[in-house]
Amino acid sequence: MKEGGRKHGAMSPCAACKLLRRRCAQDCLFAPYFPADEPHKFASVHKVFGASNVNKMLQELPEEQRSDAVSSMVYEANARMRDPVYGCVGAISCLQQQVDVLQTQLALAQAELVHIRNHNQPSSSSSTQPQSSSHDAKSSLFAVDNVTESLWSC
Repeated sequence: MKEGGRKHGAMSPCAACKLLRRRCAQDCLFAPYFPADEPHKFASVHKVFGASNVNKMLQELPEEQRSDAVSSMVYEANARMRDPVYGCVGAISCLQQQVDVLQTQLALAQAELVHIRNHNQPSSSSSTQPQSSSHDAKSSLFAVDNVTESLWSC
């Protein structure tokens, strides 16, 4: 019978107790959320928040909210490991910048599409169409390459 990721009798310690080098009690608060086979989860959370603070946060929450809280702490801890100053806010900011660039790119592409459609419509006079559409396409492809490069620079 399994309970909280541990078998009765075998009593392998959860990732938290293993890292903290303590005996994992039957009613260990960490065991359901930090199983022994995922030690990296608790290691990053412990490094950023500290075991005592994580323990306090989990004790203050109703049991049905603890799993979501642990997921949030793991996400924030991993983000803090990548970006110690801004954490997940830095990731959100970077994604917002990417959205802004993509919205600008979309607006430019839509404007270019309207421009091309207007040039391709037959006019009442018999003038020849300008040959700039291939040049416009090349410049827009160059713009797409520049935008793509900037997406990964955050």
